[in-house]
Order: sequence, then structure tokens, then C-alpha cells
Amino acid sequence: MFNGKTLLITGGTGSFGNAVVKRFLDTEIEEIRVLSRDEKKQDDMRKQYASQKLKFYIGDVREPAGLLDAMRGVDFVFHAAALKQVPSCEFFPVEALRTNCLGTENVLSASMAARVKRVIVLSTDKAVYPINAMGISKALMEKLAVAKSRVAAPETIICCTRYGNVMASRGSVIPLFLRHLQTGIPVSITDPKMTRFMMTIEDAVDLVLYAFEHGEAGDIFVQKAPACTIGTLAEALKRLLAVENHADIIGTRHGEKLYETLLTREEMAVAVDEERYFRVPADNRDLNYGKFFTEGEKRVSVERDYNSHNVELLDVDRMMGLLRELECVQRALRGEQVEV
Repeated sequence: MFNGKTLLITGGTGSFGNAVVKRFLDTEIEEIRVLSRDEKKQDDMRKQYASQKLKFYIGDVREPAGLLDAMRGVDFVFHAAALKQVPSCEFFPVEALRTNCLGTENVLSASMAARVKRVIVLSTDKAVYPINAMGISKALMEKLAVAKSRVAAPETIICCTRYGNVMASRGSVIPLFLRHLQTGIPVSITDPKMTRFMMTIEDAVDLVLYAFEHGEAGDIFVQKAPACTIGTLAEALKRLLAVENHADIIGTRHGEKLYETLLTREEMAVAVDEERYFRVPADNRDLNYGKFFTEGEKRVSVERDYNSHNVELLDVDRMMGLLRELECVQRALRGEQVEV
């Protein structure tokens, strides 16, 4: 479906954008456009890949005018641009609103104006039962995408993907733990019993491509993923590096949950099980239906949500197997210093 086509990735200099570029650059895709604000990271990518298929656009999803220029002639959009750090969004929530919500509205409007065929919007498990500004802004972003999908189809199909922790992505805990283990300082653990879903960056790309191929207007896709406790993760890394750093239990930080949720029980009541994935179809009725006002749904009462506490939990050995596949872990095993 991508042969001879043009793909635009917003926030394309991040971990996800780089993974997509690596996946597609040697295929028959015509052009990959990277839109971001960071000229340094764009220059790094330009030198790293050295490909005529790769085009760079300096721009901000907050500014509609630049988006219209970048969208011209684009067939597909992967919308990954976002403010993702929980602490910074917590202290500057209006910035999260401007990028994650209004920026998404700008991307979707520009996509419709440019007659883009498909748009995949990337979300996070923190959007489910959100307790921090980042999660709240992502939850609203999903609502914006689903609402926009109703008027964009069939010319432009808009779908969402929602996933948990991407292992070793920029700012994640695994590079931090590795740095602690390499320097011999105590490993800072919030709560050993805290659980998180575990996905690789390749899993994240697979999920987006599945949504791209199978999604209908307003669908939200979730990958079934294992989870592990933070204590298990730390122990697995210690065994891989054959070190015995002391663990420093610092307690749950502001804005953190004991576990994350990928699907609410209300979503589980309507979710379609598609083997590796769940698909939550959009409710495309208008306001004139009874379930908003006078009717109920009995199935919701008997469902339970899909969270990192009630799925399969990986033990230390299986977690070690997953970690061995990560590039940063491989570098650490070779004795190279890992960047956080």
C-alpha cells in the first residue's frame, strides 16, 4: 500500500519516527517527510540515512500554515508529535494542550484540506483514566481524533493507536537503570510492585501499520502486551550486566500510577478481539440516542478493564530475553556507556 506513496511523520525525529524510517527507507515508498521543530535532530537524521527519499520540514503542529505546506501531495500521515514528559506537562499544562490537543486538530484539519487518504494518531495508555496533565491532554486528543473522523470519512480515514511503555525509547526508565548500573550507584526504583506494559519500538510500528491497513474511521487500536513489575525489570538488568547495585526505593512520584490501563471496561464491552490486537470501534451515532440519557448498557457492569496488573506478568528470565533484543542493552553488554 505504500509503494509509490508519500508518508509524512509529525514529530518524526523521535524514536518512533526513526523506527519508521528504518523500516521503510529500503522499500518502494516514494518519499518520507519528517516534520519537526528540531533542526539539530533533522540534521543528524539527514547525515545518518543519507537518502534522497527522506525530506525534512521545519515546522510546528501548533502552526497551521506550515502544516499545509508540508501536507501538499502527501498520501498518509503518522501523527507522533507530542509533549510526552509527565513532569513538564504537569507544570505547563497549557503547553500540553497546545501541542497534544490543538496541534492534533491542526494536523487533522490540514490532512483533510490536503486530501490525505489515511491518518494514524499515536496515543498512550496514560490517556486511560488519566491522573496527570499529559494523560488528560492525550485523552482529549483521542476524542478530537474520533470526532474529526466522523466528518473526514470517507475521503480521509482517521484512526488512533494506543500503547504502553516503549522499552528504551528516549526518556524511558531502561536507559536510566543502565546508567545507574554502569556507574555503580544505587538503582532508583519508585515502587517494586509498580507494573507497566512492555513493548518494543518495533511493536509500536507494527501496531500503527496494523491500524493503517485495517482501521475504519474512528477506530482505536491496542496491542495485547505483557507487563512486568519495576522490581522484575531492575533485577533482570542487574543479572544481564552481572552487577549487584543496591536498590534505592524512592516511592511513587507525582503523577504516576501503580499500574497503567490500555482499555477501560466500557471499551472492553465493545472491543473486537483481533488476535494480537483489540479494536475499539467509534460510536458514530449522534446526540439523539437514548444511551446518553435514558438507557443503559448491562455489559459494562460485568467487564473489567485491560491493565498492567491483570495481564500476563513476565518473570525475570523472560524479561531478560526481551531486554537482550534492545540496542541500548546490547551496547551496555559490550561495555559502552548508555545515554539517558
